[in-house]
Amino acid sequence: MGELPLAAVDRIIRKAGGGRVSEEAVKILAEILEEEGIKIAQQAKTFANHANRKTITESDIRLSRKSA
Repeated sequence: MGELPLAAVDRIIRKAGGGRVSEEAVKILAEILEEEGIKIAQQAKTFANHANRKTITESDIRLSRKSA
């Protein structure tokens, strides 16, 4: 893992109202976001394959998010 920049995840937490954020909190949220992102991307790939496409589209991602 470790694909998401921790500074970006920290900003997400602060946008949500987190005033002070521990480094551990940022790391665990980054891990969770990556895991969920992978699940959504895998489902989107399934939808694209089902539609006989090689390209994953925005609608595949949105549909994957709804079905997760």
